[in-house]
Amino acid sequence: MGDLKNIEVPPFFVCPISLELMKDPVTLPTGITYDRNSIEKWLYTKKNNTCPVTKQVLTDLDLTPNHTVRRLIQSWCTLNPSSGVERLPTPRLPASKSDILKLLKGLKHPNLQMKCLKRLKDIVMESETNKRSMEAVGAVNYLTYVLHNDNNNNTTSSSPLDEAITILYHMHLSQTGLQGLLLKTGEFVEMLTRVMQRSNSYETRTYVVMLLKSIFEATENMQMQVTRASLKPDFFIELVKVLTDQISQKATKSTLKLLINVCNSSGKNRIRAAEAETVSTLIDMLLNSDNDKRMSEMVLTLLDQLCQCAEGRSELLKHGAGLAVVSKKIFRVSQVASDRAVRIVHSVAKFSGNGGVVAEMLQIGVVGKLCLVLQVDCGGKMKEKAMEVLKMHARVWKNSSCIPYTLISSYPS
Repeated sequence: MGDLKNIEVPPFFVCPISLELMKDPVTLPTGITYDRNSIEKWLYTKKNNTCPVTKQVLTDLDLTPNHTVRRLIQSWCTLNPSSGVERLPTPRLPASKSDILKLLKGLKHPNLQMKCLKRLKDIVMESETNKRSMEAVGAVNYLTYVLHNDNNNNTTSSSPLDEAITILYHMHLSQTGLQGLLLKTGEFVEMLTRVMQRSNSYETRTYVVMLLKSIFEATENMQMQVTRASLKPDFFIELVKVLTDQISQKATKSTLKLLINVCNSSGKNRIRAAEAETVSTLIDMLLNSDNDKRMSEMVLTLLDQLCQCAEGRSELLKHGAGLAVVSKKIFRVSQVASDRAVRIVHSVAKFSGNGGVVAEMLQIGVVGKLCLVLQVDCGGKMKEKAMEVLKMHARVWKNSSCIPYTLISSYPS
């Protein structure tokens, strides 16, 4: 569309949301017409359930194409080419539910499967309405069938498995739909884990991680503790591979959020994550995350969770740079990162603080950092943790110049 500053646009051609000329006018049950792209974002992306103009609650989210307004806009554009107005093309209509269902049924026929998957992928990318229609006709069940029965070992091109995951991710399932994935079958997470094991596509593995993250976020407040606690070792092994492969920042951050979620809800998951060498991977990431504040915060948050179990603390201490890199992050990233780092040091000192560990803490400067925490303006809880560690091992560290005299004098010689 050209420059419309020198021409008056009829007000009923303008979308009430974007305040721009409508390209694909659709009408809500309230009778108000909007541009499809704007109202879909309002309803589906921003999760609103009201008409933006009337504020009425919508029980029916169907969008009816307003062909009359569209034809009037196209005619007006045709009459004003000298003002820089270009004629708008007739928009593509959303796919009908019957057409979508026909394609979904074709997924169960091997000779039609790839053709149907490619068409369904085009459909899901076209509009939010198509996404909702696909969910409404049960696309998840058909796509799950493809994932469960895919035996394609072709690693050089896109497989049915890759196509099905792409569609499933881009459907942007509703919260109810995401919850249903775990409620319908406890094997869904295991199936997605197998997808990560079998696919050589970085894109597919990224989509799986992001889908899993969305599922667990949607079920966070539900009674899903049994499912969360029953995650298998392979689940954590595959997530660690995503971190080590450094596919993308998006994949890495989604994986960290997912691990934080599942480890926060279950002690068994912390143990399994530690046994999958998550700790050593996180430490290596900390060594290379100086320029990413959010990444460092998430890594330290996950390390804090893992160090709440003996297996996690053991893995941290096995890594030559474990304690050193954690203490280095105190006061170098953010308040959140400093707090998590002090909590990690506290867990190690309290539960794994043998003679060698305590001596190492003094040698690599951990003790000095803890003393600094007491001297600066930071969170009260953080100071309490630092003070507790210093008191805990004051006898061993009494010859250090950084230990306050008040701590040393509180112990008998």
